[in-house]
Amino acid sequence: MTVLIRAGEAEQLAASGVSLLADVPDTGGHLTSHRSVFQPGKEGAPPHLHREAAELFFVLKGTLRVLVGAEILELGQGDFLHVPPNTPHAFEAAGDEAAEVLFVLTHAKPRFGYYRLLESAYRGETTWPEVAKTSTLYDNHYVESPAWQGR
Repeated sequence: MTVLIRAGEAEQLAASGVSLLADVPDTGGHLTSHRSVFQPGKEGAPPHLHREAAELFFVLKGTLRVLVGAEILELGQGDFLHVPPNTPHAFEAAGDEAAEVLFVLTHAKPRFGYYRLLESAYRGETTWPEVAKTSTLYDNHYVESPAWQGR
């Protein structure tokens, strides 16, 4: 199944800085992908893990601070990171400029509904406890991380 999403065709979620590219149903069950822009000083995602999905990060621009397990890494433009299932991770822009990142999740559940729900929470239309209730539906399980809290 071939999927082509032109730059101007991707659904844009302005409050969260997410561009939806292709979801699991679009790719015959193979993957879901989106591009995100993280502003300095704004957390991209709190510590969480995916029980089924592996997540790939490719930094297009800027610097991204990433928690992987108990380690904190900084990724720069052109860096690639693979996070296997059941590995706690979190991320945010590092430094004074925005970080732009391409994400691909494999063996994933459909996720565009999750990103739309996050958009609603960023706008104050949905509560964060409502987002947390969807952990099984979207395979996005929030976890505690002393390493991330101590950064």
